[in-house]
Amino acid sequence: MPSLQDIYIFEMANNHQGSVEHGLRIVKEMGAIAKKHNINAAVKLQYRELDSFIHPKFQKENEGIKHVGRFLETRLTSDQFQEIIDAIHAEGMVSIVTPFDEASVQQCLDHSVQILKVASCSADDWPLLEAIKNANKPVIFSSGGKNLEQIDAVYSFFKRHLQQPFGLMHCVGTYPTQPEEVNMNVLEELKKRYPDIPVGYSGHEAPDNLITVSTAVANHPDMLERHVGVPTDTITLNKYSMNPAEVDKWVETAEIAKVMMGQHDKPENDVELKSMDELARGVWAKRPIAKGETITREDVFFAMPMQPGQISSGKFNHNVVATQDYAPDEPICEQPADKGAGYELRRILNEFRGFLLAHDISIGDNPTIEISHHYGIENFRETGALLVDVINRNYCKKILGQLPGQKHPKHKHEIKEETFHILWGSMKGELDGKPYELKQGETMLVRPDQWHTFETDTGVIFEEISTTSIHGDSTYEDDAINQMSRDQRKTTFKGWFDDLPARVQNTEKQSTEKGEAA
Repeated sequence: MPSLQDIYIFEMANNHQGSVEHGLRIVKEMGAIAKKHNINAAVKLQYRELDSFIHPKFQKENEGIKHVGRFLETRLTSDQFQEIIDAIHAEGMVSIVTPFDEASVQQCLDHSVQILKVASCSADDWPLLEAIKNANKPVIFSSGGKNLEQIDAVYSFFKRHLQQPFGLMHCVGTYPTQPEEVNMNVLEELKKRYPDIPVGYSGHEAPDNLITVSTAVANHPDMLERHVGVPTDTITLNKYSMNPAEVDKWVETAEIAKVMMGQHDKPENDVELKSMDELARGVWAKRPIAKGETITREDVFFAMPMQPGQISSGKFNHNVVATQDYAPDEPICEQPADKGAGYELRRILNEFRGFLLAHDISIGDNPTIEISHHYGIENFRETGALLVDVINRNYCKKILGQLPGQKHPKHKHEIKEETFHILWGSMKGELDGKPYELKQGETMLVRPDQWHTFETDTGVIFEEISTTSIHGDSTYEDDAINQMSRDQRKTTFKGWFDDLPARVQNTEKQSTEKGEAA
């Protein structure tokens, strides 16, 4: 089955000019571009059963009537269309057809067309949509001239009835589309509104307009579409269709824009890190320091340029112990000391706050936050979760988050009944010994005394809606956890920017004092 993800669609439309030879030439040119850029590509045709699509009267009397004459002049036979479809497949590309009437839907099936396209003008043609649904092929529908209510109706129709994947194209039905008409923010809105289907952009802007495809890529489209053709001595392309050289540049621009968009996280870049190191301050001895001494802030100063192996000012911690003698003005070359539980807790808070906000879940600055670390803060990224208390009365709501790869130990509640509702990501685990898997939008009821676990491969954010949450109501399968005090397995903050709990500060202070005494 062809994928609707990350695909370029070359819309031939009527640019075959009623000539199968010309249509085959377009296919060959697009195939060469697809191979050059190593892209997933499709060529799209339009089918109309002209004898019934156009009223008999206007098949003869069509002077001055837009489109009709052009449709009749560029007619191809079924066998000729089949020849073009076969050529598309032979080039390793996907075949897509926009059928404009029910008879053409059947012709698509006869020709083994892989994807059906609903034109913007047909997105409320319900007899045609019914026929397309019954064809049971993957579908793409365009939204030109349609408001959100109309798009919702088509989405709902295919969601309820189509057993195949389907996608949506943001499209502006003016030819050529002017920059002020593109309204690319709609693409972002459509992706949010329909997160479960591929959403792309179908462009009708002038061929020399390459800014638009870059702005489209900035919104992470799953599909990109353009009208294409091949000009000749007798054929002139319209003002919104690209010739092969323009298509090549269009694809190249889109591919460069994708590279420029990069990843959603901020990966380390060796060149970038080296550039930053060249400006960083290193740690230098202010006085003679003997091997075995704990190096304090008073013993050092910070200055550039940093030397090979030298610790930077940003990684200096007063717990570091000298592994060699240092003379004044000598660079301190030590492994950075462990910054302690407080540093890791603050790092966890910052990471989860960003994680929630990145997925449009805002809960203010001062909620009560619990970090569960059943096997120690140092093992939190393997076993743990973050819980945000939203409300706890006769009813209770919490928001829970786990990072990719995190697990939560098997436990049950004596009193509390809870329902999990997945807001983002996916979660799996066991409920009363039976495996389960939940995806975004799905829910699961956990009754009192039901043993359950949860973990995630993708990362997950979910609501826990329950009866009143009571401290001490959880029993764990691992009795070592049951023997812990609440403070040993959980750390509570009164807001994202709250000070570290006193017990953490005291523990780190004692650790520092022991290091200095040594």
